[in-house]
Amino acid sequence: MPSAERFAALQTIQRRKPVAVAAPSPLSEIWASDVFSLDTMKEALPRSVFKSIQKTIRDGGKLDPAIADAVAAAMKDWASAKGALYYAHVFYPLTNLTAEKHDGFIVPKSDGRAITEFTGKLLVQGEPDGSSFPNGGLRSTFEARGYTAWDVTSPAWLMRTPNGVTLCIPTVFVSWTGEALDKKTPLLRSNAAVNAQAQRLLRLLGETEVARISSSCGAEQEYFLVDNAFMALRPDLQLAGRSLFGAPPAKGQQFDDHYFGAIPERVQVFMQDVEDQLYRLGVPAKTRHNEVAPGQFEIAPVYEAANVATDHQQLIMTVLKATAKRHGFTCLLHEKPFAGVNGSGKHVNWSIGNSTQGNLLDPGKTPHENLQFLLFCGAVIRGVHQYGPLLRAVIATASNDHRLGANEAPPAIISVYLGSQLEDVFNQIKAGALKSSASGGVMQLGVDSLPEFPKDAGDRNRTSPFAFTGNRFEFRAVGSGQSVAGPLVALNTILADSLAWIADQLEASLAKGDSLSDASFAVLQQITRDHGAVIFGGDGYSSAWHEMAVKERGLENLRTSADALPVLQRDAIRELFSRHNVLSPVELESRFEVYAEQYCLAIEVEARLVVRLARTVIFPAVSAYLAELATAIQEQEAIGLQPSKALAQQIAGLNQQLLDGAAALEAALAEAPHGAQAHMRHCADTLMARMGEVRAAADSLETLVDDAAWPLPTYQEMLFAR
Repeated sequence: MPSAERFAALQTIQRRKPVAVAAPSPLSEIWASDVFSLDTMKEALPRSVFKSIQKTIRDGGKLDPAIADAVAAAMKDWASAKGALYYAHVFYPLTNLTAEKHDGFIVPKSDGRAITEFTGKLLVQGEPDGSSFPNGGLRSTFEARGYTAWDVTSPAWLMRTPNGVTLCIPTVFVSWTGEALDKKTPLLRSNAAVNAQAQRLLRLLGETEVARISSSCGAEQEYFLVDNAFMALRPDLQLAGRSLFGAPPAKGQQFDDHYFGAIPERVQVFMQDVEDQLYRLGVPAKTRHNEVAPGQFEIAPVYEAANVATDHQQLIMTVLKATAKRHGFTCLLHEKPFAGVNGSGKHVNWSIGNSTQGNLLDPGKTPHENLQFLLFCGAVIRGVHQYGPLLRAVIATASNDHRLGANEAPPAIISVYLGSQLEDVFNQIKAGALKSSASGGVMQLGVDSLPEFPKDAGDRNRTSPFAFTGNRFEFRAVGSGQSVAGPLVALNTILADSLAWIADQLEASLAKGDSLSDASFAVLQQITRDHGAVIFGGDGYSSAWHEMAVKERGLENLRTSADALPVLQRDAIRELFSRHNVLSPVELESRFEVYAEQYCLAIEVEARLVVRLARTVIFPAVSAYLAELATAIQEQEAIGLQPSKALAQQIAGLNQQLLDGAAALEAALAEAPHGAQAHMRHCADTLMARMGEVRAAADSLETLVDDAAWPLPTYQEMLFAR
């Protein structure tokens, strides 16, 4: 029998019914209805204004300031007609969260009246306090001015809440001196870099008509749902996003009965509510299903341009969390909210292409004959090999460290999986004779009534952190609570760098009179020879691979964020971002400072929570139970029995270990050294170990103490009660 508080929570959950929501509307009626889309602009703007803004979105280049007033007026009229009284410049500071500065359309007049007004100046530029966001030393704390600037390439939208409607305008966020204080500005710069170098290579390959090239992204969002009745009883979930204590339940995910299982009724109603909102916002959410762990789920949109996909990914996280509250849930986006079951990732499916050449990472049916694909794929291989540590650094957080390398997510060693077909093609290139591509053949199921269908030429590898999956690469190591902007910036930049190197080699060879095919083959051979060590198609979880990757192939195993984040300070990384005008040296250094501080703060918050919960929640509960045990033993002895004291002694010993461990952890907290790297090492090596010792004692106690005396909701309750 659970404790009174836990029993009351369980009763509350049992009485819950699915929240009443409106029946789903036809997609044709609601799709992007709350988005100031190109179609909406076309209807609302003068033809010349629309053509100008359409060209800016399609081809890039500077926005004509003369059109801003017309766009602002049309945007305000559209939003006001849908009930909006406020507008917000929305931006993404260095926190993985979304920031909003709300202003009213209202303008008071001298005669006491008030009118609504929204000018081009207000649309294009805003001014939030730049000192109140992480900036890594870019600004002194007393220097407050920051600017938001309209990102015309991503559409404005309406955010509906019970409190009203707000027009949301996607923006970048920069300091008074022009440094990027956000995640979007570097993303836009990286898109420009990859466009410039991809266009250069395509023209060398003989393409004369080349539209603007952009990266694309489709991010698979995993999350947990926990009933709100438990949240008040779990301060660790409230403040840290993960359970700092919790013994494994008798049943977890070992039966593989949750993945793709029937979606619980309450959860399905929640999902439908989420999707209805996302469709109105133009977010192409396509897939939903149960994930591997109990209580874990996934939503995945289809591909979009990377900039828009980044905005939409932030919207997905916002909508998930807000909608969960209305349905009596808390949505946990932490990468590892529960120990012992699968954590949550955000697989980032990434490719590049344009409207004239299509997807540049599509191999076709005969990739050995597709020179364009081979060069672009080779560029990715080279980039990942040269800058694998950077890819590990841009996914480095205290929370994601719990996933990486835990035999449930890709290892911290960054490698490339190509599949059997492409791996064979690149092996042929290395050997000097490119002749054929293996075919997947036809799947025959042995039942006449079942259809035959073509097989993919290669299998998938769930242990690879960076895998080719047919016409894109899947960066599987990204954390569920992260913005996708950071990984996309890194991927775009390393690709731009490799494309520039390939173009340089081809230009030099062609100038010497070599044919395009000979020059290209030589480049591809050099890539396979110098960078083939990063290609791995085996079990990324195996200890043999971890040893071979480091000792034989020279790959880095950056196990923690304390190992990975200093990569951002390497000269090669600084030069990479400077060379392509993505991040200046001071902007890059600021990111190291911010992310290092966030890592330390996250672990220190957890450590303080562990100390408090151990002393004020678990120790008192266990001590009270020990007193009951002692009384029971005395009463049995009084009537001549000889009861065993072993259980009481075991519990008393563990309770003392809990208290001693909390004291040692508190002392370690007070011993944090100065300097970012030293502080991170202290958190990774000392605090995490001390927290583990306290948890081990607490989790052992949970399995021994009377269930009615245990104060914290258990894993069994939180993972399975719906």
